[in-house]
Amino acid sequence: MDKEVYRIVVPTPFPVGDVNMYIVKGDRLTLIDAGVKTEEAWQAFQRQLHEIGYEPSDIEQVVLTHHHPDHVGLLDYLPDSIPVIAHPKAQPWIRKDPEFLAWHQHYFEQFLIECGMDAALLPQLPKFRRSLRYSCERSLTTAVSEGDRIGGLEDWTVIETPGHAQSHIVLYREKDGLMIGGDHLLAKVSSNPLLEPPEIGKTERPKPLLQYNDSLKKLLRYEIAKIKTGHGEDVTGVPELVEKRLAKQHERAEQVLEMLVHEPLTVFDVCRQLFPTVYEREFLLTMSETIGQLDYLEHIGAVVKRKENDAYLFYEVVGSR
Repeated sequence: MDKEVYRIVVPTPFPVGDVNMYIVKGDRLTLIDAGVKTEEAWQAFQRQLHEIGYEPSDIEQVVLTHHHPDHVGLLDYLPDSIPVIAHPKAQPWIRKDPEFLAWHQHYFEQFLIECGMDAALLPQLPKFRRSLRYSCERSLTTAVSEGDRIGGLEDWTVIETPGHAQSHIVLYREKDGLMIGGDHLLAKVSSNPLLEPPEIGKTERPKPLLQYNDSLKKLLRYEIAKIKTGHGEDVTGVPELVEKRLAKQHERAEQVLEMLVHEPLTVFDVCRQLFPTVYEREFLLTMSETIGQLDYLEHIGAVVKRKENDAYLFYEVVGSR
């Protein structure tokens, strides 16, 4: 089935560990995802690429499943002439657009105050840009979206799967049910739907956990034999794993709802209760998880929020269970 698809595994400096990249031998030699910008990853990539008979100069195009640093960084090591293909929402991230990054910082400083953080704590927060040093500084050559076919990969269809990232896509080959899935559905761990700001000039932020749940359910529309993932081993038995992930997520939301039985809480209050030893070290991950669960509970009518002073308090809706 996947004899034309080769996995290359490179190390990352992130807690997630190694990341997978894929070489697809289509009409054009295509690299799917581009690892992380470290010399160690570059050496590992070149070595494994050579083992399957290629050099970096042989790569004719790069497709990105999403914009996170561990999937784009080695673009800076590859020739500028190689086309880069991804969802349009990847562009400001991989280009490190200054206006966008300034907007990101400004938006989240205000948003975190609404989540119940003391403004005096904001300067102590780990700067989100720290991880961007492992990213790249390139521009998209071609933007793709739902239903598109990519030149040189005519058997593969682009499917939009926002949630883990607003730019997330997967590639699906209908003839044999093979999918290259990025970080959308992983074998051993749940993928984190990460917070991102709204687009510049817009006010309503994305709700990544709700998007992610919808994108998981979207997989059930396809006959998928195997997913080649961004981290870890291939995924088979997709419907069962999707149901397992959705059920586990609902359980986590119930745990958050239990906290609100006793008193209304801010997002930051809930985050510190959920992740008392981790939230300072993994601030973006833990706040994304917390906000996701509260978005979900609000969506199903189990909680309501009310603004008091600068922050929102979340209340359980009596009789919602």
